[in-house]
Amino acid sequence: MFEKVLTAFIPLFFAIDAIGILPIYMAMTKEVFVDKRRSIVNQAAVTAFLISLVFMYLGKGIFRFLGITIPDFRIAGGILLLIFAITDLLFSDKGQARKNPEETMGVVPIGMPLIIGPGVLTTLLLSVGNNGYNATLIALILNIFIVWIAFNYSGQVIRIITEAGATAVGKVFSLLLAAIAVMMIRLGVTEIMSIARSAQ
Repeated sequence: MFEKVLTAFIPLFFAIDAIGILPIYMAMTKEVFVDKRRSIVNQAAVTAFLISLVFMYLGKGIFRFLGITIPDFRIAGGILLLIFAITDLLFSDKGQARKNPEETMGVVPIGMPLIIGPGVLTTLLLSVGNNGYNATLIALILNIFIVWIAFNYSGQVIRIITEAGATAVGKVFSLLLAAIAVMMIRLGVTEIMSIARSAQ
């Protein structure tokens, strides 16, 4: 059992990439009050877990029923992140709105697709087939817990680099987020084109 959990854990760890998405989370919440940030982190962790859980058991059936492919899902997630990044880069004067974020911010875009994106969902489906539901579920819980810890300690980093530094770094990370979003869209389009060529 331990070996299966480990086999399921490692791909999920790299797919979620808690360290890699931490700067992006910091950019999204750099002007959010600490108490609200904790609420967002909890909301994001619960959202990520529930979406993953549903997808583990029903993902293939839902996609088949709706006619959705993984590339479609990847493109949709990329567009969502790109819109958020562009808004942050071009409308920085809306800081007050960021202090009072929508109640669903932890759900979208942080819980989904930042923490749980198309790559993670695809990894989950593959892991279920290779390691079974129990091992995959344990690996998923461990990975989301790692993300929860990383996000909760991000506030200390912001205090160390000061508000001005956080603003500057936040803009850099928003640009990085836009690049990641474009990459997701590009990969989705490339996969769709590859499927279309193979079908000819």
